[in-house]
Amino acid sequence: MKFRPLHDRVVVERVKEDTKTAGGIIIPDTATEKPSEGKVIAVGPGIRNDDGEYAELDVRKGDRVLFGKWGGTEVKIDGKDLLIMKESDIMGIIG
Repeated sequence: MKFRPLHDRVVVERVKEDTKTAGGIIIPDTATEKPSEGKVIAVGPGIRNDDGEYAELDVRKGDRVLFGKWGGTEVKIDGKDLLIMKESDIMGIIG
């Protein structure tokens, strides 16, 4: 990927959810909600503190994260549908 997020921004790829119920019924894309779980693809360097140094982010590339339903901005990079959000939009790291 040739995209580098700035400051405290994080690039997240949504995790695909099952489109089949336990009983084997296939759920169409139009009837499912977008998942609010994803994998971190890239992180920015952080924000500058009072000393002018970067304060590192808590999330790392490869982390599985949980974010708000409406969090982030949807973009398409290298043919992939991704989200760019601030670290503060992420609620937590899974696992």
